[in-house]
Amino acid sequence: MVSETIRKKYEKLRAEVERHDTLYFILSAPEISDAHYDRLYRDLERLEHDYPELRTPDSPTQRVGGAPIERFEKVEHRIPMLSLEKVYTKEEFRAWTERIKADLDRDADNTLVLEPKVDGDSLELVYERGVLVLASTRGDGRIGENVTHTVRTVRGIPRRLKNAPERLEVRGEAYIRIADFRALNRALVEKGAPPFANPRNLTSGSIKQLDPRITASRPLRFMAHGLGSVVGRKFRRHMDAMQFLADAGMPIVDDLQAVRTMDEIEAYYQRLLASRDRRPYEIDGIVAKVDDLFLRDALGARSKSPRWAIAYKFPAREETTQVLAVDWQVGRTGKLTPVARLRPVPIGGVTVSNATLHNPAQIQKLDVRVGDWVLVTRSGDVIPYVVQVITARRTGKERPIEPPSRCPVDGAPVEVTESDLFCSARISCPAQIKGAIEHFKSRAAMNIEGLGPEWIDVLVDGGLIANAADLYRLDKKRLLELDRMGDKLASNLLTAIEASKRTTLSRFINALGILHVGEATAAALAEHFGSLEALMDASEEELQGVADVGPVVARSIHDFFARRENRTVIEKLLASGVSLAKPRLKSRALEGEVVVFTGGLERLTRDDARRVVAEHGGRTTDSVSQSATLVVAGPGAGRKLDKARQLGIKTIGEDEFLRRVGMPS
Repeated sequence: MVSETIRKKYEKLRAEVERHDTLYFILSAPEISDAHYDRLYRDLERLEHDYPELRTPDSPTQRVGGAPIERFEKVEHRIPMLSLEKVYTKEEFRAWTERIKADLDRDADNTLVLEPKVDGDSLELVYERGVLVLASTRGDGRIGENVTHTVRTVRGIPRRLKNAPERLEVRGEAYIRIADFRALNRALVEKGAPPFANPRNLTSGSIKQLDPRITASRPLRFMAHGLGSVVGRKFRRHMDAMQFLADAGMPIVDDLQAVRTMDEIEAYYQRLLASRDRRPYEIDGIVAKVDDLFLRDALGARSKSPRWAIAYKFPAREETTQVLAVDWQVGRTGKLTPVARLRPVPIGGVTVSNATLHNPAQIQKLDVRVGDWVLVTRSGDVIPYVVQVITARRTGKERPIEPPSRCPVDGAPVEVTESDLFCSARISCPAQIKGAIEHFKSRAAMNIEGLGPEWIDVLVDGGLIANAADLYRLDKKRLLELDRMGDKLASNLLTAIEASKRTTLSRFINALGILHVGEATAAALAEHFGSLEALMDASEEELQGVADVGPVVARSIHDFFARRENRTVIEKLLASGVSLAKPRLKSRALEGEVVVFTGGLERLTRDDARRVVAEHGGRTTDSVSQSATLVVAGPGAGRKLDKARQLGIKTIGEDEFLRRVGMPS
């Protein structure tokens, strides 16, 4: 038994350690030295060692990490963690604000909340009755990875929140302060170990460790910038939600500011840009969000980004280097892309030795030549490209870049369009075959694990596969004839190929590699048409009825399915046993209905609402047109509701919609 005196001593000491954790990690206002803190921490450890019954899972001492896990589990976000649309100029930002105003009622509150765009790793933290029960990465926006075991070691993340509702999903960024990053690198160099490239990569790699003890050894921090699903409490404004999080003990993004005018926005942007290099952590722009949460619901989201928020990026970091040569790469669509081989140069913590020149038109526009000194940037801090030639450094020895007349892979004649070059060999070009199969097997498509680029090269060059359907004709005997292909590797690869046969319509559409159709558009096509047959037979006009599908994309999809060779591959894939799972229907209450949601929904999120429609036999669309048959309107509904009334489309409220599908209103 623990005496009351010991218990009180423990509780006082623990409260003191927790207070200093908050001061240091959340408020950045430490009151004691690191040595003093370490003494308090060791005293707490000794008490828990002597009286283990005092120790609880949320004790400050329990963040050191437990045993390693074997793999990451998948976690589905209740509300998708969408990425942000990005703009780079004042004019682009103003255009976004004008779109927001046009989509809302004239009297709607146009207050925006601005915050720094933290350059870290996105996380979702789930609290049930105030206790941290789950942490996950953003993943593809819908499915993330369970990283609870590592996130529990991050000392700035509360294990327990004060006055929390039944369920609270907190979203924010894990990050590492620049000073902590430099100190860690100095220690590594002193030990003869290689340093880390940049804080963002270190943060991401630390969060995704199988062994939480590695994460615990690194100085990670976290700041919240928003909420996901909330049960047991309602907020009207984003600023109210952020204040609640701060009061509950959660570190939130600093420098929040509510604004209403473009002048206020530009002043905020310029202030943060000027202070960028003096800030304790990396930022790469500002984020603007609609403050009113009901208006956010009314604005809704695109397939990949919310309409109610945007990132206004800072100018990308740039460096000067020299073009040593230019190669032409052939992609899966046959497009030839010029790639500049550069004198290696560090940009934003990454050594850059290649940069895209996009197409011949861009080469001509820049007047870039082999031997030129150029300004290179990383767009969005990711893709390096040449932005300017430094003509003052020319010596006269520079050589013009000549576009090839034949494909550098198979020698076929090059087809010239207005701005691009294409290999005319189409499906017989090895580079296009390899690119198409690389895309087909990718995680967001058929997800064939173990089929890396090197094995795709071997299989194509060896004549074993000429298209995606040939993957399902491979057998162990033929694989074992390949160099370095052992029995276990062959078995694993065939198992992965077999497992990929059970897929979904959206993944299959994405896997086909249709020009201009990515993961989000594939999901929209699958939801809209419901079957592969309906999609393959759709006209260009019908395709344009899908959200975010315009004339160019519609023509690309229609042309793809009109080609006999593509249909033949699809027929072979289906004949080999590839099956497309269809959603299970709970009823046919909405069969034949094409539903549009507008305004705020109080009971359902937009994604929940779309799922309910699909479960009851209907389809959804984002636009009000003659194809729509039902509009569900909530608070803040604006132009879409007006247009529905003009077209005579039936409109109902959320309660009536729920009654139609048998859900309690």
